[in-house]
Amino acid sequence: MDESNQGLATRLLTVSEVAQALRVSNMTVYRLVSAGALPALRVGRSVRLRAEDVESYMSGRLIKAG
Repeated sequence: MDESNQGLATRLLTVSEVAQALRVSNMTVYRLVSAGALPALRVGRSVRLRAEDVESYMSGRLIKAG
């Protein structure tokens, strides 16, 4: 892939897709975005989240057992 197009290969998720992955409501995702805990971007009137940002958020919330 050309270096100038690398940023375009990022997978963008909808709020509903993120909510399903996290097993929370859409409103919870909007609250996380509003609080700055989960980075997002606006595309028109829609909110989109980068898949790697969601993965990073989830991995930062892991709890070690034992």
